[in-house]
Amino acid sequence: MKNILFLSIFALLLSSCTVVRQGEVGVKRKFGKLNDNISDAGLVGFNPFTTKVIKVPIQTVNQEVKLNLPSKEGLTIESEISILYNIEKNKVPFILEDVGENYERVLILNVFRSAAADVTAQYMAKDMHSGMRSQIENQILDRMHESLRDRGFVVERVLMKSIKLPNELSRAIERKLQAEQEAQQMEYILERERKEAERRKIEAEGTREAQKILAEGLVREIIELRSIEAFRELATSPNTKIIITDGKTPYLINSQKD
Repeated sequence: MKNILFLSIFALLLSSCTVVRQGEVGVKRKFGKLNDNISDAGLVGFNPFTTKVIKVPIQTVNQEVKLNLPSKEGLTIESEISILYNIEKNKVPFILEDVGENYERVLILNVFRSAAADVTAQYMAKDMHSGMRSQIENQILDRMHESLRDRGFVVERVLMKSIKLPNELSRAIERKLQAEQEAQQMEYILERERKEAERRKIEAEGTREAQKILAEGLVREIIELRSIEAFRELATSPNTKIIITDGKTPYLINSQKD
């Protein structure tokens, strides 16, 4: 009998306390009325017959949503989007009283779907698959802030994780990207050929200029040097010679031994 009484008391004690974990707060609801006092992380005692402790996370929550988004040209875009948000600690009782425990489904997701549809309807489908994605994310975030900020919700980020375009549009974008890449490659080849032609032109002009300098200056000097050397050799030669010259280039007519 004592054992039964002891176990009953022990079970009653266990049912009259709960643990609020880190990243959570607890709010007591007694006879359907919420208490404005917030219980922080730790052991919280309560009367299980009259009171319930509602635990609400106040750390960042990642809610992933799959939905179809409209585009400006009337296409339907399959998407997967993450919403990062948290709840202001001091507004938890107000949120529970104003929206209820299902605040994510009742309020956050509905606000998000409306904001996302309004924003994406202003953009072409290809914009969601390009560098304008961050702009779309920020506009959805701003729309959600307008509706949720004053109610205790802080939307941190909206991330478009994946966008699936219609097959025909995807193929058209791929063809366009391929054509742009080919055009860039051709432009690179043409530019390379132009530079090579300029290099050859400069090289040819340099060669021609060198030949001109050699023909007009260097060759004449060499001939004059050879003429001087020839005169010198003739002057020192013991043989008899008949030479016709203009003073620069000797021309030997006759030569005989003494």
